Amino acid sequence: MKQERILIAGIPSIIYGEKSDKAYLFVHGQNGNKEEAESFAEIVSENGWQVLSIDLPEHGERKNETGRFYPWMIVPELQKTADYMNSRWKRMALRATSIGAWFSMLAFQDKHIEKSLFVSPILDMDHLIENMMQWAGVTKDELKAKKIIPTNFGQTLSWEYYLYAKQNPVPVWDSDTKVLYGSKDNLTERYIVDGFVERFHCGLTVMENGEHWFHDKDQLAFLNKWEQENC
Repeated sequence: MKQERILIAGIPSIIYGEKSDKAYLFVHGQNGNKEEAESFAEIVSENGWQVLSIDLPEHGERKNETGRFYPWMIVPELQKTADYMNSRWKRMALRATSIGAWFSMLAFQDKHIEKSLFVSPILDMDHLIENMMQWAGVTKDELKAKKIIPTNFGQTLSWEYYLYAKQNPVPVWDSDTKVLYGSKDNLTERYIVDGFVERFHCGLTVMENGEHWFHDKDQLAFLNKWEQENC
């Protein structure tokens, strides 16, 4: 597949596919990278779509960056990326994974996104942080006092991040959105997904016994089939 590697406001990016007037933006999740978009690009290229995929801070070619994987850093980058897309393509769609979906909704509430495909999206970040606080045995008062608390499950709790999530809800999301959710997702409860789907009139597909991270053979096959059916 044709690939064009570019920088968008200094952000390492790849454009997949033959020249077109329409493109998906692929936003990876935590521990992902822009190259993950290739298999998705193979699917959507059959319908004439290109795919633009970027590395988020601290990921991919930007893995040596530090202290930048925060929404107040990432949202402006995504908005600059959308501005670039609007200057190059007539139609824009979105494919986002996990926390990438949350970042995208924060960034694109006032943008016209023709279609959105969300895989294991984080839909209520402040609730997730509160869950993580319970898992770590940390109270809100403790987090407020210490500001930063590492956990034994690989995440760092941040009072600033928690306040940002509380103060920046997503009240509007007008894109035609399809959600893929694993029934064993350990980060987002089913009732939160159902509430989001009902509120914003989205389509929902649930993979029984699927996990938050779609990674084994069966899960990836299910994911690819879902992408084919919804792109």
